[in-house]
Amino acid sequence: MRWKESYTSLIFVLPAVAYIAYFSVLPTIDAVYSSFQTPRASWVFSNYQGLEFFGLGNAVVNTLVVSFGGLAFQFLLAFVVAGILRKEFRGKKWFTTISILPWGVATVVAGFAFTNIFSTSGGYLNSFLRLLGLPAFNWFSSYASDVLVIILSDSWKNTPIIALILLAGMTGISEEVYQAASVDGAGAVRRFLYITLPGLRNFIIIALVIRGISEFNIFALPLILVGYNPPLLTTLVYKFYSTTSSVYYSYAAATVLLAFVLAFAAVAVRLRRPD
Repeated sequence: MRWKESYTSLIFVLPAVAYIAYFSVLPTIDAVYSSFQTPRASWVFSNYQGLEFFGLGNAVVNTLVVSFGGLAFQFLLAFVVAGILRKEFRGKKWFTTISILPWGVATVVAGFAFTNIFSTSGGYLNSFLRLLGLPAFNWFSSYASDVLVIILSDSWKNTPIIALILLAGMTGISEEVYQAASVDGAGAVRRFLYITLPGLRNFIIIALVIRGISEFNIFALPLILVGYNPPLLTTLVYKFYSTTSSVYYSYAAATVLLAFVLAFAAVAVRLRRPD
């Protein structure tokens, strides 16, 4: 029997498939299975019921608020940055470098930097407010301000990847289409709504999937910026990390997080399908 070329391609792909299966798929299946186990019984929901004692509802709400708030703000900034980079202007290379640079900064380093910026005592932002004659503000005094600090910090670091994806989509939209729309009397808002957004649909979905899943897994920035004593902004990832009184509770928390990620990805994929 003659060897087919498809078999050769399959052999080259198999190592990558085996790697993903062993280090990602199998641990995930094991975590879901273990979430229904206890030392005394199997296939029970006691681990999920126990999560209520650890504040699962609060963790879910915090995860959704930080995730969708961060995504909304990042997309707003990304559209502005991508729109600027689409144009030719003097100093574009410098602006591009500055725009992309935050993406290469480690999360821990970004968290430490923004801790210095928003610090109540001696923080750069409060020092700037004093120079303007304004009173200093405690940026960690309430739930709303904590969320704002996390969203701003997360957006500074992760907006570049969304901006690059949107920029790739914008370069594929012909300038002649915008010129024709302008001749027909369409303003900037109408051009954005009826030309830019439809043309970027697939690119927006790609950015949503990449950043959305990462937002649901946010952990380091809230831990560094806000901390968890008291656990004002406990997220699902931290719940998975911190419920050490029983490893089975951690498996249950991880399964809840997985459910959110899969639901988000399914919605994104559904939106990508043509009407």
